[in-house]
Amino acid sequence: MNRVDYRGIFETLFFEGKNLLTFIGIILVFSGIFIIAQSFIGEFLPHDTNYLGMNAQTLRSINPNIVNFMFHDRISFGGSIISIGTLYIWLSEFPLRLKEEWAWWTFFISGFLGFAGFLTYLGYGYFDSYHGYSSLLLILIFCIGLYKSYQSFDKRPSFYSLMSTGNKVNCKTKSGIGYLFIYLTSIGIALGGLVVMGVGMTSVYVPQDLQYMSMCSGDFVKINPKLTPLIAHDRASFGGGLFSIGLTIFLIVKLSTPTKNLWQILLISLSVGFITSIGVHFLIGYLNFTHLAPAYLGAMMASVGLILTYKNMTETNERS
Repeated sequence: MNRVDYRGIFETLFFEGKNLLTFIGIILVFSGIFIIAQSFIGEFLPHDTNYLGMNAQTLRSINPNIVNFMFHDRISFGGSIISIGTLYIWLSEFPLRLKEEWAWWTFFISGFLGFAGFLTYLGYGYFDSYHGYSSLLLILIFCIGLYKSYQSFDKRPSFYSLMSTGNKVNCKTKSGIGYLFIYLTSIGIALGGLVVMGVGMTSVYVPQDLQYMSMCSGDFVKINPKLTPLIAHDRASFGGGLFSIGLTIFLIVKLSTPTKNLWQILLISLSVGFITSIGVHFLIGYLNFTHLAPAYLGAMMASVGLILTYKNMTETNERS
């Protein structure tokens, strides 16, 4: 007798945990694309204009580099959202679909800390209602997806699954050195995110930022007292995104089995993140080497890691 699935379309698509988590990843990718596209258009979002009481053109007439700097933060943030979104899609469609316990816990830890990091912009007093409410909606969907996917396991996913090691570092082999470089890249991204979050919640600007804008910290209040809280919002959000990316990549590389799709998603995620965060500096002429040096180093380490692990991951996939 043929097996029949009596579930409805909406029940299958929207109430199966894996699909909801994939949906979160897709939403993050499109949100990042929207943020980047809107930044290239050169307009503030309506709620930003209402908060400041001035639009981008008005601020640009006062100091164009302030606007360039703000959009540089937003394009970098958009790239980080795309990067983490692609990782979530891969996590859901590959290891979680195969009921790998570590994948569920990676979602849990990364999502919890990632969404918490996005809310660090509250540390400077600016509540972006659009960002805040959309984050709350995504958190709700994310929690439902986690709960539903948790129920889909035959046994409770063990936290100790995070203690296993899928890719051991063996510095006597090219692939082992490659994994080491990717590990170090992920740690650097996570630490960089913590630094950016800290700056966003405290001083907001580093000396290179002020030099680029030809401003002193006190000058922003003279232009608009709400300008610094808005910039802090963007900086802290970007930091939260970086921290989530670094943590997620570290756990994925540590715990997953080497496959072609793993290598491909690492290539996509890391490329998007570094191209947007580095490339935007060239677009606006913010080329201070000290400021860009960590990103240059991270991009080079990621490139070396991907090159050295390519053969190992693809051959493993072909043998299986």
